[in-house]
Amino acid sequence: MGANIRGNQGGSVNLKDTNIITSDSRFSNRALLILEDGEVYLGRAFGAVGTTIGEIVFSTGMTGYQETLTDPSYARQIVVQTFPHIGNTGVNDQDGESDRIWVAGYVVREPSPDFSNWRARGSLHDQLVDQGIVGISDIDTRRLVRHLRSAGVMRAGIFSGPDPMLNGGGRPRTMQELLDQVRSAPQMSGSHLTGEVSTDRSYIVEPAGDHEGKESVCTVAAVDLGIKSMTPHRLAERGCRVHVLPVDTTIEQIQALGPDGVFFSNGPGDPSTADEEVSLLRQVLDAGLPFFGICLGNQLLGRALGFETYKLKFGHRGINQPVKDLSTGKVEITAHNHGFAVKAPKGDPVPSPYGEGRYGRVRVSHVDLNDGVVEGLECLDIPAFSVQYHPEAAAGPHDASYLFDRFVTLMQDAKGGKAHA
Repeated sequence: MGANIRGNQGGSVNLKDTNIITSDSRFSNRALLILEDGEVYLGRAFGAVGTTIGEIVFSTGMTGYQETLTDPSYARQIVVQTFPHIGNTGVNDQDGESDRIWVAGYVVREPSPDFSNWRARGSLHDQLVDQGIVGISDIDTRRLVRHLRSAGVMRAGIFSGPDPMLNGGGRPRTMQELLDQVRSAPQMSGSHLTGEVSTDRSYIVEPAGDHEGKESVCTVAAVDLGIKSMTPHRLAERGCRVHVLPVDTTIEQIQALGPDGVFFSNGPGDPSTADEEVSLLRQVLDAGLPFFGICLGNQLLGRALGFETYKLKFGHRGINQPVKDLSTGKVEITAHNHGFAVKAPKGDPVPSPYGEGRYGRVRVSHVDLNDGVVEGLECLDIPAFSVQYHPEAAAGPHDASYLFDRFVTLMQDAKGGKAHA
């Protein structure tokens, strides 16, 4: 099949007979990473032993691996950490962004053999094992990421265990058979995943911090498309009572809460498949409720306004992405996790394409300075805005925390009867 097989740290391994993997003692605790374009990397098992397949992506964050692993937006994705040394602070009970690990697989260059942190409750390896997350280590992640930046993200599989190339009957599988298994997996384009990650039942996050025990400043209906736990907490810190709602919530259920505003969260999957979510968002806009969306919520606002979305070649993931706020000229260093983006014209405001300008004028409010991707939308005639990145800063810098203040101000202005300008 012409597979290009790479060994530890990227050196070539001559595998004329692929059965060497099941017989050579050098490959004890072995694992294979196979990309759908035929690239193969030979490394060591990390975490659970077994097989996993998903879209392989990379994150440039130097810290925050626990937040990355537990971000629901990474559902069905194999995450490569570009930072070479992972796991040195272990895992704790505070930093998870949900109650489980969501990544489909995990790729690191050098896992830490020990961990040390005053909050640590265990090792990263043990948590991966406990939750059945298959990973691979001791490969040249720098070379892998350079390949993904050139070829684009794609499907991949991690195969590990005593005999990763043996089938259930003990017959050695060929590399072509493993590659065919990878290529048979669903692609991220066309995948509708919000129902897999959303909460099953609604719950409330009460005002916190300086506002704890006090009357709420605003009531927010937050639709969970794969929400990170820090997001409602950031609103609660500003005095909001946040009702976190399942993805199949109706507009009648939202209005029954008497919210001052509606929030759409981050989440996984292709926004072009989220027709029901777009329909709900249009009903929110038609009702005149102030709206704020992040990540997938930004893409859904774009669709609701009539813009198209598209898949990026390798996406933005990490906590060091420079974004310019076009209204102030300031540059923020921001946290990202997205593989899709909104296609909208930058520059002067334009009428929203949907319904012959039904939602008034809209403008691109933020852009990524690395590649010019649209990173935010602002409606000028209705109270709605969104950003593509993650202002909750978990993990990540706090440059974009002002967006939560902007949302609170938007809701308070609407409560006070001030016209949106």
